[in-house]
Amino acid sequence: MIEVPEIITCVDCGQNAHRLSYSPEEGWQVGDIVAYRCRGCNDRWDLVVADPNDERGGSDSFDFRQWLADREA
Repeated sequence: MIEVPEIITCVDCGQNAHRLSYSPEEGWQVGDIVAYRCRGCNDRWDLVVADPNDERGGSDSFDFRQWLADREA
């Protein structure tokens, strides 16, 4: 099971974006789509759950957790 945050930081305005999607009964799986809505600019973000153990790297890989950590720093 993969953990998905309730709140992320909006890349457009920097305010909190809250999760719109309900947690599936079986938990979040790779490939699931999670929707967020920013309370600042009202943008909607649809993110795809990636495999946290995927170490492919490269230009086609995006580490969302690292991106969040970098934004908060």
